[in-house]
Amino acid sequence: MRKMRWVVVFLSFLAIAVNYIDRANLAVAAPQIEKALGIGPADMGLLLSGFFWTYALMQMPFGWFVDRVGARIALPLAVGWWSVFTAATAAASSVVGMFGCRLLLGMGEAGAYPSCAKLVSQWFRREERAIATSIFDSGSRVGSALSIPVVALIVGTLGWRAAFVITGLLGVVWVIGWFAIYRAPAHGDMTGEPDAVPESQQRSSSSDRGGVTWASLFRYRTLWGMMLGFFCLNFVIYFFITWFPSYLVQTRGFSLKSLGSLGMIPALISIPGGWLGGWASDALVRRGWSLTAARKTCMVGGMLASSTITLSAFTSDTWLMLACFGISYGSLAFAAASIWALPADVAPTPGHVASIGGIQNFASNIAGIVITTFTGVMVALTKGSFTIPLVVAGGFCVLGAFSYLVIVGRIEPLPARHAQDELPGATRSSI
Repeated sequence: MRKMRWVVVFLSFLAIAVNYIDRANLAVAAPQIEKALGIGPADMGLLLSGFFWTYALMQMPFGWFVDRVGARIALPLAVGWWSVFTAATAAASSVVGMFGCRLLLGMGEAGAYPSCAKLVSQWFRREERAIATSIFDSGSRVGSALSIPVVALIVGTLGWRAAFVITGLLGVVWVIGWFAIYRAPAHGDMTGEPDAVPESQQRSSSSDRGGVTWASLFRYRTLWGMMLGFFCLNFVIYFFITWFPSYLVQTRGFSLKSLGSLGMIPALISIPGGWLGGWASDALVRRGWSLTAARKTCMVGGMLASSTITLSAFTSDTWLMLACFGISYGSLAFAAASIWALPADVAPTPGHVASIGGIQNFASNIAGIVITTFTGVMVALTKGSFTIPLVVAGGFCVLGAFSYLVIVGRIEPLPARHAQDELPGATRSSI
């Protein structure tokens, strides 16, 4: 079973990779879709944002659902759902039809991260969670990186509709593999920690969760700091996932071929950046640092370094521009490893991990709606300039660092008793 935990992380990694390929394929195919449907950047901004509306709204209910039924069922259910509507996007012939498919896609993809965070909390000790998290979270960068050359190749040879059908089939293959391989852990097999609870025992009533109801989680200041910080991080990350390909083509003059090669560089840099962030966070804990110092050092440092994205707007050199984007994306991934370890670190009980993961991911994906729409409007108003969105993105990096440093309190389990009566900042665990 201890060997199985790395298999579980690898399966989670593959699920997230497919997740990001399926959400990023629209961004890669955007120039061709704009021509085929006769739409402009404002309409494309609307289409790119459509996914985030339902993805954000379903985070909290899906997190609650994962805590009740377990990740073994919730994760393949999510993958199967979004794969169907990825493929269905190929049949869309209008903005309305494509927008509807993106809404349904977002509903399914909302279950991925809360499920993976739940799995890590079940299978890994706290000094191993950041590296395990960095592995499954790196699937987002691998998926983003692969989506550029793979989708560009499919679009260039078979057309943009084929790209959605083929990427949708990847999820179906993953679901078959999950049920063939995964085995649920038994008590004590995963982490050796006294609070490691089998999945079946975590499907309990709220009375078995230390008196902490789902709604009372919002009374913790730490949770609000996690929400704001993750909003800021994803505000920048979703520029890479949505508008970055269009930026390279429209502003930097990249061809489809160069988009599929040079355009991969920032995403490729982010992959080892995430692994390094997970290793560093856990290594600091093993060396005697407090969990608070270890996690915050990585989160705050990564967010500050990611503000280099702003510099890319003020250089005409292609390689320097790509270097700025690469440093920014790599630093965001460095911080994200600790950010996704937080739900397990601060959950009052094991039955709250996915719920907290869903709550912070809800806030973070509101950023997806904001950045996609904001960028589309700014590009239209400034006649093709991305300078304002890139400057604003750098500002959000600094704000995110502030949130994790100041608003988020000590990284420790939130007090489970009398949570309903707690006010933000009222107890030592809230500050």
